[in-house]
Amino acid sequence: MTDSCCGTTAIEIEQFAGAAQTGVLPVVVIGAGPVGLAAGAHLAERGIDFLLLEAGDHVAASVAQWGHVRVFSPWKYNIDAAARRLLEADGWTAPDGEWLPTGAELIDDYLAPLAKLFGDKARLGAKVTAISRLGYDRVRTAGRDEVPFLVRLESGEELQARAIVDASGTYTSPNVLGASGLPAHGEGAVFVDHALPDVLGADRDHYAGKHTLVVGAGHSAATTLLALAELPDTPITWAIRGGSASRTYGGGDADALPARGALGTRLRAHVELGRITLLTGFFTHRLNATEQGVEVVSRAPSGHEQSVIVDRIVSATGYRPDHAIATELRLDLDPVLGSTRALAPLIDPNQHSCGTVPAHGVDELAHPEPGYYAVGVKSYGRAPTFLMATGYEQVRSVVAALAGDWEAARDVQLDLPETGVCSSNLAEAQERRVGLGTGISGGLLSAPLPLATVGASAEPGGGCCG
Repeated sequence: MTDSCCGTTAIEIEQFAGAAQTGVLPVVVIGAGPVGLAAGAHLAERGIDFLLLEAGDHVAASVAQWGHVRVFSPWKYNIDAAARRLLEADGWTAPDGEWLPTGAELIDDYLAPLAKLFGDKARLGAKVTAISRLGYDRVRTAGRDEVPFLVRLESGEELQARAIVDASGTYTSPNVLGASGLPAHGEGAVFVDHALPDVLGADRDHYAGKHTLVVGAGHSAATTLLALAELPDTPITWAIRGGSASRTYGGGDADALPARGALGTRLRAHVELGRITLLTGFFTHRLNATEQGVEVVSRAPSGHEQSVIVDRIVSATGYRPDHAIATELRLDLDPVLGSTRALAPLIDPNQHSCGTVPAHGVDELAHPEPGYYAVGVKSYGRAPTFLMATGYEQVRSVVAALAGDWEAARDVQLDLPETGVCSSNLAEAQERRVGLGTGISGGLLSAPLPLATVGASAEPGGGCCG
């Protein structure tokens, strides 16, 4: 390996993966969400020893935070192929492939049974605080590829690994409320709810009858707005930076994104009927606590100010990756999105929606640090175009490379037909099956923008979070 400006070559990465295959150390997978568990399934199929570390006290702890929300994509796109094979061999019966599951259903009917198959290879309450190379900081080069990774846990325990698959997601690092990417003045002193509160369930008492401001133009915001609209005597204000909400409304029946058409149609109707007050050109700058409530002040780039006084604030402004645990590794991150440089142009939200992101794998996910791969929604940085199916193909490719099967690793394919993942027809069909009305107050059929755009961005996007 050389200290070239451009990082490690694909050939060097391939050589490292082949050499590491003979080692006795496990591959450490960080995060037991959908993509992390899929990585475990592929590693198990390949006969590669692994250890799955989940920071939460139960499987898919981040998914559980939005368990009340339905994802955009149906079951048939949310189950990894290797995971399906392992589960079915154990007597598991897959859910109805056309059903749009909630986050809770993803856990109960798929992720928890899968994790159970891994036994003590899946560790809960194991939060990773740092990753390095044993005896090597980021600067030292000679012999670097020959030493294992060092993984430090919050408990102080240290583990060694031959490779790292980081599927820790972005749900715990939401974007700030301030419009410039910096916290708004007073943001730390005023309580702000982050995306996708359970408005009609556990959090109902916090919102019923309270004037709520929702900030954000993604599907997390739309989901929350539609839920708030079902609460009687509850004033709602929606603030976006753009001059219109057309991007959030989407294309109605012609929309090519999962369930977005139906979602946008309902949202537009609420705004046009006055149920939701829309503020455009709103650049959150300052929060002031007053006797009447919280004053939220917008200051546009032109200097124009506007403000609104509310009782509660929901910040649905998306998520960003937190690379703090990998500061001693050699990462090559795109300066805009925070993904790898090779992946950035393939997922750029200015050019792509969830259904137009091309298949990609180990080559696009590789860093100058051989053997470290961020996968799932974390690999997308700030792009809200992530789907679970995309993450599943990522880990299939990465694990094939770790097994030395480079032909399979580079044969990346992704089946995202317009009528499957990115069609509003799914939302309409789901309404008929669960008996929801076709009017304004239909069900919550979006995903968080990690949503996904749980954007996935909503972090739980069309199949969301990794």
